[in-house]
Amino acid sequence: MAPLVKKPFEERNLHFDRLIGNRKLKWLGQNTNHIPCHPAVREAMLRCIADEEFHIYAPPCGIEELRELILEDLGLPGDEFAVLVTDGAIEALYHATRTWLGQGDEFIVTDPGWLWPHAFAKAAGARVTTLPIYDPACQYRLAPEALAAAASAETKAIYLVDPNNPLGSCQTADEIEAIAGIARKAGALLIHDCTYRHFAANHTLAARFYPEGTITTYSFSKWLGIAGLRCGAVIANRDLIEQLAAAPPNNLGSSILAQRAAIAGLRHKAEWLPQVLSIAGANQRRIAAAVEGIDGLTLPVYPSNGNFMTIDVTGAGISPDALAAAYLEHDIMIRQASYHSRVFADRFIKVGTTVPAEWVEDFCVLLPALVAQVAGTRAAAAGVY
Repeated sequence: MAPLVKKPFEERNLHFDRLIGNRKLKWLGQNTNHIPCHPAVREAMLRCIADEEFHIYAPPCGIEELRELILEDLGLPGDEFAVLVTDGAIEALYHATRTWLGQGDEFIVTDPGWLWPHAFAKAAGARVTTLPIYDPACQYRLAPEALAAAASAETKAIYLVDPNNPLGSCQTADEIEAIAGIARKAGALLIHDCTYRHFAANHTLAARFYPEGTITTYSFSKWLGIAGLRCGAVIANRDLIEQLAAAPPNNLGSSILAQRAAIAGLRHKAEWLPQVLSIAGANQRRIAAAVEGIDGLTLPVYPSNGNFMTIDVTGAGISPDALAAAYLEHDIMIRQASYHSRVFADRFIKVGTTVPAEWVEDFCVLLPALVAQVAGTRAAAAGVY
């Protein structure tokens, strides 16, 4: 029998299976939050397990208490907006793109950004238009004038991840108002991915300016640190939520264990999140100091408005893929630019900051030696996803 040839997706899965099997691995590449959770969150999960509540399905749109708390956290009125709890924010994005996009529709996104919504849109038959933002001239943000020049009657949806993943830039209130106005003029849906809003110094919801056409996606993976439990939400006006609720990917309700954790997290957010932000801020400062001491490395956005930082490696003449591979040999996972961009794949790496200080210290100590080790590399390193 011929040896089994694994497909690319199988190879990627094996790669990540090996990562989770490595108990020594320091996770600095997925923006995950590794700060110990609030005791009340742990207690809520243990109570759910002890009561064996997991035997039942959760309500299809989410536990009512959680739906109300999400609206309260966002500051959106319940008489106008509604919440559909999803299996992570990724499912919310998938559902929105597959519900509203069809053959030939235009889907506008930024580059760099998060590439999975591109794949969802293409699978629906849509045409993806990318607007480059890796440029100090636009302060690494989507310029409203660039969006206005690109948007047309063919534009069905605009996707804005804000704060931007991977850059950590955050749109101003004036920019959000202008972007919302452009989307309304084009008759396009505005998908505002707010996964990292809790880390931003100032964040403005597009739903404030374009309530009738904005889809807001919400994540518990990053600020609350429950990525593995898969809990998120999509928020929109009640008519749009009614359309989404008609045929969701999961009509039997998201994980009841995750929702209990999310409820406890929101109940105790005010006393717990400041500690997370303090740790992330200190880690940003450590990384900035390390970068400053190495020729050819720069920080496009500092401080970052996310729980991660982007480091530009262009001036050092090194491959982001090679540097990521070198770190993995030391049991440290970082993210290379190709995960976020096709155009700027040779420009940067990304490092998570909601992690123990010693993880970041290890990253910083290794940085000079590993930059020197991969100097002159350009080819992508195999096996890094």
